[in-house]
Parts: sequence; structure tokens; C-alpha cells
Amino acid sequence: MAPPIIIIGATGGTGQALARRLAAKGHALHLVARDAVRVEDLAQNLGASHAVADVTAEDALADAVALGDRGDGIAGLAYCVGSIVIKPLKATRSADFLTAFNLNLLGAATALRAAEKGLKAAKGSVVLFSTVAVEQGFTNHAVIAAAKGAVAGLGRAMAAEWAPHVRVNVIAPSLTRTPLAAPLLSSEQMAQGIAAMHPLGRLGEADDLAAMADFLLSSDAGWITGQVLAVDGGRGTLRTKG
Repeated sequence: MAPPIIIIGATGGTGQALARRLAAKGHALHLVARDAVRVEDLAQNLGASHAVADVTAEDALADAVALGDRGDGIAGLAYCVGSIVIKPLKATRSADFLTAFNLNLLGAATALRAAEKGLKAAKGSVVLFSTVAVEQGFTNHAVIAAAKGAVAGLGRAMAAEWAPHVRVNVIAPSLTRTPLAAPLLSSEQMAQGIAAMHPLGRLGEADDLAAMADFLLSSDAGWITGQVLAVDGGRGTLRTKG
């Protein structure tokens, strides 16, 4: 049996889109999520193995990742977990930062540590997720930009540490239509206003991110590592209005 690709956060918008895309191509998958019912249903639907774990529970997450290694290594790992915290710094508390760091950074570090042996054995690839707000500096984004900036740093550090055996890349999206972002897109007027901030004139979709993750996990990206790649409708680099 071919080594699996492990998707953590597999029942979220991006994780699920990636799982379906990879399954359609015949990849072996191991899905990890905290909702036992949803991850079991998705795994059965896609013919994948699965495990239940909260990414903030270090031992449980490490065990869930280890279950994905069936003896032939791990072909890839995508950490599709995130959070959105938008508030001015004066309204934040230390707990906001700690929660975001535990979820976004420490969970990713735990998963990578647990998968290291398997990834090296199979010469696998890793995909992590940051945000356009790290490089752009949006107002009211101190919490999430700090946490996701740390993820970008982790990705580059691990790309160096694990070269040439494992490739590690990071995707930096702008706002994407997923359940996580639903509160920000609750009104169509607000959604259209945010979409208009992007040179391509629309919000991202989960499959936009899944398509890039699919590519980075594949052999087609075999000479790409240590990169933070924007999938953001041009928002991070382009200004189409004066």
C-alpha cells in the first residue's frame, strides 16, 4: 500500500476540499479531526483511515499522526487548521494570543515532530497555512498575524532542517469562503465589499487553497521548498486602484 497523505483539520473547509481532491486522484489518506462523527463519515466516504484528536492535546495529536504511518512512511502532511481573531490590540488579552499560538503553531509543531520519521522515510512533503495578513499588516489582526507569522517561520525553518529529505512549504491565503470565515461574511454586502478589495474581484474558495496544497504535495513541485506562497487573489502584492 502506498504511503498515505495525512490531513489534519480534515473536516474543515480547506481540509475537506483537499481530502476530496486527493482521494479523486487515488491517494491513500489518513484524516485527523476533533469531531469524531464528521471525520468518520468523511473517511468512510473517501475510503480513508482516520483518527480523532484535538490539535491542542499534544499526546492525542501525536498518537493520531502516528496511526497514519503504516510502515511505509508518510507521503505528505497538510496542517489545515486555523483561526480568525480580529480585534484591536487594546481589546485583546494574553489568552487570545496563547490560544491562537497553541492552535496554529504548537499544533503544527507537534504534528511535524510526530511525522518526522515517516516523512523522511517516504521523502514526503509538508504544507502549512499562514495568512496574507503577515506580510501586509492589516489593522486589528495582531493576534492572528502573530500566530500565523510564527507558522511561516516554522515552515521555513523545517524546510532547511529537513532538506533534502522532506519539502516544506506554506500557503498564505486571503479571506476564503469556509465555515471558519462565515461570521465575517454573514451579510452579502460585507462579502462583496471584502471581495472588491482583491484585484481578482472575488473571495477565495476552499478549492483554491486545496489546489495549491495538492500541487505542493505532489512530485510536480519536487523542486520547491521553503516557500511562503500567496493564494490571495492578488491582495498581498497588487494595487489596482489609485
